[in-house]
Amino acid sequence: MSSLQKKVMARGLPPRPPAGTGPGMTRAGKLMGMARRRDYTPVSWDKYFETTDHVTVGQDIFRIYRAGSEGPVLLLLHGGGHCALSWACLSTIVTSLVNCRTLAVDLRGHGDSQTKEEENLSADQLAEDVGNLVTALYGDEPPPIILVGHSMGGAIAIHTAVQEKVQSLIGMVVIDVVEGTALDALHSMQSFLRGRPKSFPTLEAAIEWCVRSGQVRNLESAKVSMVGQVKKTDTQETGTSLLEREIANEPNVGVSLSADAIVEEEEPTSPSQDMPPPASPPPSMTEAPPGSYTWRIDLSSTEKYWKGWFAGMSQLFLSCNVPKMLLLAGVDRLDKDLTIGQMQGKFQMQVLPQCGHAVHEDAPDKVAEALATFMVRHRFAEATADFKRPFPSC
Repeated sequence: MSSLQKKVMARGLPPRPPAGTGPGMTRAGKLMGMARRRDYTPVSWDKYFETTDHVTVGQDIFRIYRAGSEGPVLLLLHGGGHCALSWACLSTIVTSLVNCRTLAVDLRGHGDSQTKEEENLSADQLAEDVGNLVTALYGDEPPPIILVGHSMGGAIAIHTAVQEKVQSLIGMVVIDVVEGTALDALHSMQSFLRGRPKSFPTLEAAIEWCVRSGQVRNLESAKVSMVGQVKKTDTQETGTSLLEREIANEPNVGVSLSADAIVEEEEPTSPSQDMPPPASPPPSMTEAPPGSYTWRIDLSSTEKYWKGWFAGMSQLFLSCNVPKMLLLAGVDRLDKDLTIGQMQGKFQMQVLPQCGHAVHEDAPDKVAEALATFMVRHRFAEATADFKRPFPSC
């Protein structure tokens, strides 16, 4: 008996017959039975971060996740529509490579943060939030901080640095966002948002869509990060909160298998884009019935702020007087200003091909190595493990 059958029987269900057997088995059914099966069960944050907390800033409450106890703080800022848990896999790896700390935050309107003006995603407001959060956590003597931002979060890292919201800033890393490409992508953003499913019947279905659509190509990362991007349609409870409550009531909830596991398909191989390719939602996902899951934030309603994130970003990035690194999924994303700046040695650049837009989720090990190399190179932190040190590339 296979290990899968044993686990299914442990739940009181009859074992599946071997592939290719059983009455009425068609050729297609035999092929389906022969395919490996994937488990889309959501995973809790505590596998990757050491602690979580809610930090009050005025009338706003921000959810944060932390790991590490010494060294500089990597302040991790996620992209639009994503959440702090998108950094989960990376956090575990980077803190094992160098003496550093990670601090991931659910930005305004995202994840489990609760703010007064949920849809105010202006660059200035988000930069103000980051500065206020650092003050609330560390007071007047914050530790050395390196801002690390992906997509929208990368733009906010730049605005935060330029506005000098973090006095102890020693470095900055921006992941897969450049001004020209980002502004061009905004023209199709609303179309992309309309193409997403409006709801999912379960958290597992949301994770499955996340992987199959190409939003995240790494199943492990999708299983921990997708729960922070959705909420219950009837109670408005986030997937993160619901999963925490279920685990508290049933400690083994995160390791159970579904009797109708989903057949594995090949990972998406389309070239990376500034946004994942639109996927046509199945008919069952075009509405949002009670008890289902929908998106935590309505990004389409924040369109008036989009251009403000990216306009003028290249020059702002180059003007920041701290060591900088730009991580990209492809060299075609580099615009003229950044090309000149890179040739002049104004920043370090690392290209990680064969990744989608969510570079840090698709290849957390490679991004962690790049971050560790950046910190060791500038003597921000000491290495605690032998790792491959990638050279800057273009």
